Amino acid sequence: MIDNLKILLHQGKQYIPDVTTAKVPGVFRGRPVILPSVGVDDEALAELCPTGAIATNPLRIDLGKCTFCGECAIACPKKISFTTDYKIATNDRKGLVIAEGDHSPIELNPELIRAEISSYFSGSLKLRQVSAGGDNSCEWELNACGNVNFDMGRFGIEFVASPRHADGIVITGPITENMAAPLQICYDAIPDPKIIILAGTDAISGGIFEDSPALDRRFLDKKQVDLYLPGNPVHPLTFINGVLDLIRRRK
Repeated sequence: MIDNLKILLHQGKQYIPDVTTAKVPGVFRGRPVILPSVGVDDEALAELCPTGAIATNPLRIDLGKCTFCGECAIACPKKISFTTDYKIATNDRKGLVIAEGDHSPIELNPELIRAEISSYFSGSLKLRQVSAGGDNSCEWELNACGNVNFDMGRFGIEFVASPRHADGIVITGPITENMAAPLQICYDAIPDPKIIILAGTDAISGGIFEDSPALDRRFLDKKQVDLYLPGNPVHPLTFINGVLDLIRRRK
């Protein structure tokens, strides 16, 4: 009992009462902010990025490619900084591009949300997660979504073992050639209507493996992605808030 009290005194209560307003530590890198700055070599910043997430004219960062390594902010802190805003999920791939001077929050486009999603899944959503060549970092964070800290089960959102019991699929990893067929089989086993969620930089763009011949991302060519969740890995609060924004009923 004494040991438990010591842990409680040291760590505080780990349970998060409201995941929509929770604060994260300052070391967390969320939505970036790009400020106009005189004398900054934008081309040099673009060359610094290992995944080509930075483009110029105007300077912008694609969070679908960004690994959130922070090298650009370290090299030019007066130009680029990362906030602790973890609400960076969107259903529009273009919405992941942050341009210079753009301080608006990242949100879902309600016009792109299929009507059946809020109709069928607003009170309960069962998801099948597929690690399509992932490095286990995103998988660990998705596991954390169901622990006592984040407790996404209170919203009726759960991961299930069988695709036949699922309402949608959560893909992590860049989709390797060896996982392309199993991913398709899993997707086909999910009953309609079904949701596709891409969790993490690797799943969204391929990440640092984007041009690798070991990838086969043709699965995404003719599929509508319902939710993009950037991060390397994706934070549990990003995942939970993004899914809630997707499935909640709208007038």
